[in-house]
Amino acid sequence: MRLAVLGTGYVGLVAGAGFSDFGNDVVCVDIDAAKVERLRRGELPIYEPGLEPLVTRNVEAGRLSFTTEIAEAVRGAEVVFLAVGTPSAHDGSADLSQVLAAATAIGRAMNGWTVIVTKSTVPVGTAAKVHEAIARVTDHPFAVASNPEFLKEGDAVNDFMKPDRIIIGTDDERAQDALRHLYAPFVRTNDRVLTMDARSAELTKYASNAYLATRISFMNDVANLCERVGADVEMVRRGMGMDQRIGPKFLFPGIGYGGSCFPKDVKAAMATARETGSSLEILEAVHRVNEKQKGVLADKIVQHFSSLKGKTVAVWGLSFKPGTDDTREAPSGVIIERLLEAGARVRVHDPVANESMQRVFGERIEYFGNNYETVTGAHALALLTEWKQFRRPNFKRLLELMAEPVLFDGRNIWDPKEVRELGFTYYGIGRR
Repeated sequence: MRLAVLGTGYVGLVAGAGFSDFGNDVVCVDIDAAKVERLRRGELPIYEPGLEPLVTRNVEAGRLSFTTEIAEAVRGAEVVFLAVGTPSAHDGSADLSQVLAAATAIGRAMNGWTVIVTKSTVPVGTAAKVHEAIARVTDHPFAVASNPEFLKEGDAVNDFMKPDRIIIGTDDERAQDALRHLYAPFVRTNDRVLTMDARSAELTKYASNAYLATRISFMNDVANLCERVGADVEMVRRGMGMDQRIGPKFLFPGIGYGGSCFPKDVKAAMATARETGSSLEILEAVHRVNEKQKGVLADKIVQHFSSLKGKTVAVWGLSFKPGTDDTREAPSGVIIERLLEAGARVRVHDPVANESMQRVFGERIEYFGNNYETVTGAHALALLTEWKQFRRPNFKRLLELMAEPVLFDGRNIWDPKEVRELGFTYYGIGRR
């Protein structure tokens, strides 16, 4: 099939490369000419494991190309995916201006029957708004469908190529057939395609992310309670996870969730409820708990030292999760700002996200390419992202390098008993 994908962020670039790898001809569109030129040279604007070779392979095979011209991509395309940005507006709702502008441009460029698919995470009712925007500028027949993505940053390629489910939201049978045909190679061994109306598909995405965020905030609340009653959240988490009705996933306490999805989608879901005159009270609590949790580790650091003036704090991990350079809404930003306000000197290291954070803090903090260089002379080490290379560091080497042996484990990846026996002062989240 011939496809067009509007937007080359995490969703659009992964989708475009993934579809082309199954033999489709895909044109990805972005209005940023410099970004398109970089992509044509094989330079990816994002870090995502496995994506670069996937893009390179399909560009070289002639199945994947990039352009700034929407009309060039849309004419003749059987399916057009909308994967443009939907940032949060001031009230938390999703800003659909890019989606609707792209829809209008698609309508003007269409030259035959086309399926227009919203791939971005959008509020309930967006498919209808897209349909209206296109219908105003074209007489050609078309259908609109919702096909939300369920990709995890850091494992997006694998999630796309081996999806656990594919949601197709449309009442148009011809559109359903076209999308089922497109996704058929992805589900040869197990039909994981679920069709429904567009509004249900749109809400499925929000509800899924909101529920996962709820599990995280719940465990963070439990972790804070553990510290007050003298329990160990690691034992509590394991005990809960062994219950098959609950399961172990997303029960890891820490310093709060971040990234481009959970914070934005939780706020957008709450805004959608407000627009209907109702409320999602559990989600409102989830959001409050998460915002508060981002400051918990900074509070521990400040309380330990009483004063951070003249102290150096080393930070391992800046991205909101391992496997990505995405620092949007990352707890690290909140924690570093708090440390700076308290008078600390901050030295940081992340395997891929130093550059992303430098755009936020500039020269206010120091950046290092090696995790051990970061801790040299530091009075404390704060672990904020659980990259695998941080899981089993040489603790004896840390003792030699640090000015004071104090660890603040924001992800509970180190064994408190082990590091305390080595001579460290250890602080975790809800650990004894």
